[in-house]
Amino acid sequence: MAAIALRSPQYKTITAGTNAAYATCSITINGAASPQYVLRKDTSTNAIVLFEISELCLDFLTITFNGTYTAQTLSISTVVNAYTSADALINGTTFTDIGYDAYGTFMEGANPEVPFSNRPRWLLNTDPNSLNVYYIYVPNNTAGVLPYIAVNATMGYVGYGASQTSISASTNYGQYLVNIVRVDCTKYGDGHKITFVNKFGALQDIWFFLKSVNTTNKKSENYQRNIISSTGTYSVNSHTKQVYNTIANTNITLSSGFYPEWANQWFEQLLLSEQIWMTRPVPTNPSSSEVVPVNVKKNSITKKTVLNNKLIQYTFDFDMSFDYINNVR
Repeated sequence: MAAIALRSPQYKTITAGTNAAYATCSITINGAASPQYVLRKDTSTNAIVLFEISELCLDFLTITFNGTYTAQTLSISTVVNAYTSADALINGTTFTDIGYDAYGTFMEGANPEVPFSNRPRWLLNTDPNSLNVYYIYVPNNTAGVLPYIAVNATMGYVGYGASQTSISASTNYGQYLVNIVRVDCTKYGDGHKITFVNKFGALQDIWFFLKSVNTTNKKSENYQRNIISSTGTYSVNSHTKQVYNTIANTNITLSSGFYPEWANQWFEQLLLSEQIWMTRPVPTNPSSSEVVPVNVKKNSITKKTVLNNKLIQYTFDFDMSFDYINNVR
């Protein structure tokens, strides 16, 4: 069973065979009673017929996060058949896949599959010069989870404790050791956790350890108001320039703290992610936390290196993915 990356094109093909007139592609998602899509293409004898399915399948995959880490994938059954002009079946092929909200790069070639290497595997990038061990960077006294892909292509998450410093390799999930590097960020609070859907289609946490800056922005309209009364007087306490249609948005600027150079790929994937959340204290109850959707404000990052920058750290601006004044109707 293949774990296919649905943010990149995924092609299914069939050789039509003798006397072929057309071919069909039926796509059934999550075991539905009938196909969600049936595509048809005209063809000819022994021609190769090509169907692209990723865009259609991705419509059924909406990643959500409320603080609980769950595997969010699709089971996809694709049946490609070839027929004669008399509607007689010539031949057919069935593909059974698991769809991930993942993508491959151009250099990784066509029809990319997660995790782009052997399984089982942790679903996050590590130091390319040390592939037999993984690293994550987490504040002191903080628990968390790591995503993985099992041998059967299913996604899962493994938890680690607040004082744990490593996760052992396992034949059931990650085949390599994970070192949990603890970071003291108490100078600036408890750190800020950003959770995003990474290249592999899994929820990955990345911590920003240094200072944060909160900003509120306002947009509004105004008009010149007539405040003259019927007697020709007016109140000096009335507004002549009336403000209306006020909307506001908040954003936060976070500094990452120091990361190794190879972690550039994490920040690049954060930039390219389409779903991002921030865990923050509840404003009215700081002892509790809440998860809020955010969007990365910047459109590019310059990858930093030890040679050019000595110490590697990034600053990201995040817009809250909602208006501050509730205007949901």
